[in-house]
Amino acid sequence: MTKEYSNGEITIIWQAEKCIHSANCVRLLPDVYHPKEAPWVKPENATTQQLVDQINQCPSGALSYRVNTAN
Repeated sequence: MTKEYSNGEITIIWQAEKCIHSANCVRLLPDVYHPKEAPWVKPENATTQQLVDQINQCPSGALSYRVNTAN
């Protein structure tokens, strides 16, 4: 299962089958990641740079992102 969450500038991509539940995301950005809520990712609660920095530290690669471009 893959889910996507966007703040307008980037889209966070979460691949559930890759997640090892290290909780790095929750520890690094607790205002963004809320595993017991739906939606569990709230990218509007951090800057794009903070999101990118955190996603780059995901040990399993379950979290990735793409930069959104204007059409």
